[in-house]
Amino acid sequence: MTSGIGSGPVEPSGYHPGSAEKAWQDSIDLLDFAFQPIVNIHTGVCYGFEALLRNHEQAGFQSIQGVFDRAFQENMLFFLDLKLRERVLEKYMTLDFHEKVKLFYNIDNRVLVSPDYSPAKVLFVMERFRLTPGTFCFEISERHDFETFLLHDFRNLNEIKSTLNFYRQDFYKIAIDDFGSGLSGLQFLYHSEPDYIKIDRFFINGIASDARKRLFVSSTLNMAHILGITVIAEGVETEEEFYACKEIGCDLIQGYLIQRPTTKVCELKDRYDDVVLLNRKNRRERGSDRKLINASMEYIEPIPLYTEHHTFTDMVSVFERFRRHKVNTFFPVTNGNDEPIGIIRERDLKEYVYSPFGKDILMNKSSGNILNFITRLPISEINTQVEKILELFSIDEKSEGILLTENGSYCGFLSASALIKLLNDKNIAEARDQNPLTRLPGNNIINQYISEALSCSSTSHVLAYFDFDNFKPFNDKYGFRQGDRAILMFGDILKELSNSRRVFVGHIGGDDFFAGFKLTEMSQDDIHETIREIISRFSRDANSLFAPQDRERGYYLSTDRDGNNQMYSLIGVSAGVLTIQSGHRTFSLEEMFAYLAELKKQAKKSPHRCVMLTLDTGVTENPQ
Repeated sequence: MTSGIGSGPVEPSGYHPGSAEKAWQDSIDLLDFAFQPIVNIHTGVCYGFEALLRNHEQAGFQSIQGVFDRAFQENMLFFLDLKLRERVLEKYMTLDFHEKVKLFYNIDNRVLVSPDYSPAKVLFVMERFRLTPGTFCFEISERHDFETFLLHDFRNLNEIKSTLNFYRQDFYKIAIDDFGSGLSGLQFLYHSEPDYIKIDRFFINGIASDARKRLFVSSTLNMAHILGITVIAEGVETEEEFYACKEIGCDLIQGYLIQRPTTKVCELKDRYDDVVLLNRKNRRERGSDRKLINASMEYIEPIPLYTEHHTFTDMVSVFERFRRHKVNTFFPVTNGNDEPIGIIRERDLKEYVYSPFGKDILMNKSSGNILNFITRLPISEINTQVEKILELFSIDEKSEGILLTENGSYCGFLSASALIKLLNDKNIAEARDQNPLTRLPGNNIINQYISEALSCSSTSHVLAYFDFDNFKPFNDKYGFRQGDRAILMFGDILKELSNSRRVFVGHIGGDDFFAGFKLTEMSQDDIHETIREIISRFSRDANSLFAPQDRERGYYLSTDRDGNNQMYSLIGVSAGVLTIQSGHRTFSLEEMFAYLAELKKQAKKSPHRCVMLTLDTGVTENPQ
């Protein structure tokens, strides 16, 4: 049974403030809430705010956890929870754009099994503020020991499941906080059926360089998306963590990189443009697939979960929708914020229609509740890379397809056939910008990378131009097929570098290659060492391309431009390396290539096959 969010609140019976409550009220009046934004990882649009308790010391407590521990010990936890909800909602309603964002509120798990806990009292508090359905989200932390507290106590388990279902039917959201921090996460995930999971900060910290953490988060994310659960990365503090979370496929992020928690509502924004700038800076991705997805997706008019009067849509209306649209085998279902929560399949309804009393059951408001017929479907943000969407779809072979969202709102559907066509279209589009031999990014993307490096005055970049030594006589002696093998060999070395580190690599054409580094992601010494290792590794690997006698001599004979026999050293590669210091951005794209071409010529004359120049000093280096 739902209370109906739009109905007037009715004071629960049996409520009489006592002396213990009055004693606690003085401490509660000193507490405050800070808000921290949760934003869309693709667009920076604010999705919601997490409310975090503050001023515990002024209220006489050593820690925030101490507030709840003492309340629990004194059997005042539920009273404290009710009062804090009132405080946080009052503050949330002062936001000019509060109707556009959600409020994530942490509850102490122990309150759900408190002796005096009453969902009706909770709803009385909530209904006073007449919230838009779906804007309030309960965060249940996994940090408590659910192995003993919850999962081994079936009375507690049933009570909590009943409570969560009660809230769900009143259009509130459920999130699991600190996911991965406890011992019983998967069991708790199974029983709670949340709308969101928040990946614990432990797994986000250093995720860019920790393969095991990336594997854990990626696996968790795939499982969540199959179940239609939105994933939030907590505690994102660095650009590297941001890029890793986006690459893996996280939907939303929260952390110091976006904004620290603040008690001042005026400092909060409905959009965080720094996220847009971060996405523009990230050249490891090859751009958005948005246009391709728009052309392939289909918009299927969704069925609203509930009516404008905040009552559930009845099954008669659902039947009528299928009757009017006979070609549709399913319809998406959205809540009041236009967020997809799943689909209703025609085949699931037919089981009732053709049974003796099935239709009567469907028309019954309690047994025929629309919630009982919703099937979760994988959900993906429309700005996600096509490969990630396809990977998500492939995990659940029985899925009809993927529901697409933009900033959390439903915007379309991708069927299995549309996904296949979409991937093919992307491959064709990418082939236009790739070198046909190495499949590395070609000149258009390389020029774009250098242009953006020049426009980014806050970050220093290192540009490397690689060119083979004595490549023409090598081709003349061993043939173009062997020459192509040398090109592919070097391309593979650069691909390996790009996969292991955040480095942009490209193929200019022929035996000319490019690599771009950011000094925010690697030190200058590490970059120089990496370039030297590329040069020496290619020289070693390329020896296999020569005949045994040439390898033993250390040189080979070939004709020069005039047709005369000459001795040439075994094939290698030289590199001209240009460092563009931050704030030093007065050069054009043409000037950059002129500098690199000149450095490359100098490198071929250098015994080290590498020459480096820093633009702000004009100092040329011949590394030892």
